Amino acid sequence: MEDSSVDKPVSLPSAPPETAPGKPLLTIDEFKKMELRVGQIREVADHPNADKLYVITVDVGGRVKQLVAGIKRGYTKEELTGKFIVVVDNLAPAVLRGVESQGMLLAASDEDAIAVLSPDKPVKPGSKIK
Repeated sequence: MEDSSVDKPVSLPSAPPETAPGKPLLTIDEFKKMELRVGQIREVADHPNADKLYVITVDVGGRVKQLVAGIKRGYTKEELTGKFIVVVDNLAPAVLRGVESQGMLLAASDEDAIAVLSPDKPVKPGSKIK
């Protein structure tokens, strides 16, 4: 009798996988350029020039970054303060409505909600996402 618990090789589809409309597939080398790290939110302030944005101070392992994020409809300042999040750490700075953002936090959204991505177990700020 054959043991059905033995892993069998998986055959891959011959057609390329589908992506979101209009979005090209990234190579693994392109993806590896992104530096994702765990950050801990230290402070949250209202953006002075935008109703939907927060200015967030994040500890990314002994380094502090300022992020501008459009997550105000999903979270209060109190809910965010102390929260562990996932940060794109090597994103070029950008000025958003007059305030510099030095990275980006990862979040999902739909018509009803915004959800900031967080590790499901405690890890130190600055921990690399692999």
